[in-house]
Amino acid sequence: MNSLSAWVLSGWILSLLATAVVAVLFYRRQMALQRRTRHAERLAELGTLTGGLAHEIKNPLSTVQLNLQLLREDLPEDHPSFSRLSSRLNTVQQETARLREILDDFLRYAGRIELDRRETDLNELLGELVDFYSPQTQVSRVQLRLNRFGSPVNVAVDAKLIKQAVLNLMINATHAMTNGGELILAASLDAKSAVIDVIDTGSGMTPEAVSHIFQAYYSTKRGGTGLGLAMAKRIIDEHQGELTVRSEPGKGSHFQIRLPMV
Repeated sequence: MNSLSAWVLSGWILSLLATAVVAVLFYRRQMALQRRTRHAERLAELGTLTGGLAHEIKNPLSTVQLNLQLLREDLPEDHPSFSRLSSRLNTVQQETARLREILDDFLRYAGRIELDRRETDLNELLGELVDFYSPQTQVSRVQLRLNRFGSPVNVAVDAKLIKQAVLNLMINATHAMTNGGELILAASLDAKSAVIDVIDTGSGMTPEAVSHIFQAYYSTKRGGTGLGLAMAKRIIDEHQGELTVRSEPGKGSHFQIRLPMV
């Protein structure tokens, strides 16, 4: 075989090998895509089932709450066991109310989010939140401060949902400052994003807690549902934004929301 024939044969073999490699990679990619599609469909199905289950639980729960209230009204105050029965009714009513709250939080988290984007000045949005939340911070001995940006921070967002996300962060920050402290809100702009900072002087978090903080039903506080921060992150994700946190034990936490300038 002359050198030209050998070169042609080598080129043909290399071409076949390259085609085979491309075919294998394409096949693997298609299989991975199919697996992800099936997984997404399964998650969507589970979401529909669990959402329906939560609604079904709420109906009899409402009946239980109503009958508990009727029992309380029918219990005569001169009954020998009034104090004991009243205390037990209180306990059951509180637990059913807590279960109702958990179901409501779950339905909000699992439900579909449809954005109503409108041009919004984040300076004004945060100002409204400060006015709304100030009474709670006063009760908790927390000083609430707003750092406004020097010019309007206009971005197309669903203002109601962004308020909910920031409020969830503010509530979380307040709970972290059991002995009082300072809660700072700030709005700013950079080259590509509108930025909201939520900074507290609370107890801070360990690296392990930080790694789990946005997971649904993860909570470090007693009685927490574990959906507040998860819901905040989902809202920001729906806006194609980013929610991050920096925290150290004893040094407070710094949550930052970055929203794209679209």
